[in-house]
Amino acid sequence: MAVVKSLVCHSSQAAVLLLLLVVASVQTRTSKAQLSCTNQLINLNVCAPFMVPGATETQPSSLCCGALQAVQHDCLCSTLRIAAQLPSQCNVPPLYCAT
Repeated sequence: MAVVKSLVCHSSQAAVLLLLLVVASVQTRTSKAQLSCTNQLINLNVCAPFMVPGATETQPSSLCCGALQAVQHDCLCSTLRIAAQLPSQCNVPPLYCAT
């Protein structure tokens, strides 16, 4: 009977340890993905001369196009979704842009 209890105890401890390792792995991947997205967005700074109001340059450079191509789809979509929610979260009127 003591042997069975010991095995159950060790199995439970192993299961808890495995669960903790899985959670740590997922958190590490999430942090790396966030950092990667941040770096991808920072690299888009080379596109600023083509995006600011009153810009004289009308065609993006190859550096800008390369930086945009390097941004993962999920990163860009998440960023745009968050940016669209900011006005309501900051209690400012929603933005309506003319096309």
